[in-house]
Amino acid sequence: MDPRTHRPGAMSHGPGVIRTTCSSSGIVGMGAPPPGPAPVPGPSEGLLARGYPTTYPALLKVAQMISLLIAFLCVKNSMWTDYSAYSYFEVVTMCDLLMILVFYLVHLFCIYRMLTCISWPLAEFLHYLIGTILLLIASIVAASKSHGIDGLVAGAVFGFLATFLCTVSIWSSYKISCITQATAAAV
Repeated sequence: MDPRTHRPGAMSHGPGVIRTTCSSSGIVGMGAPPPGPAPVPGPSEGLLARGYPTTYPALLKVAQMISLLIAFLCVKNSMWTDYSAYSYFEVVTMCDLLMILVFYLVHLFCIYRMLTCISWPLAEFLHYLIGTILLLIASIVAASKSHGIDGLVAGAVFGFLATFLCTVSIWSSYKISCITQATAAAV
């Protein structure tokens, strides 16, 4: 039995569960909990990651949320030429903004330490992958239906900007995930 996965007092009934973690934040300790059992935060740690708001992934999430909010407001306050296209754009931008906010709060308040049953890096990667594809489609549709109306054009431009920022998050998450796995396999 592997001493790293054995807990004193726990009975073994065959193969155990092996958990792997990786960080999507690019900073050790900020994206995922360390390997092993989830540590209980001590009085000095608290549940707030004070350094997280200044990290690259946190600033990228804030930039994504701001561009999505501007895109939503530009489209919301313009005259629409096609109801279904712009209502789809609004739904996609708001859902994406809310999910990015959820992941920001998960990292800020260290919720990943309490909910270890969820693979947070995988959940965040899948969110960005699906959300980016939907946002790209919504931005293309919004741009094609704008017909020179300034607010709708601005909304589509900020939609494309948010799409680019989400693509950067996908790339950095995938790159860090691959590096983490390759490093773990080499050990």
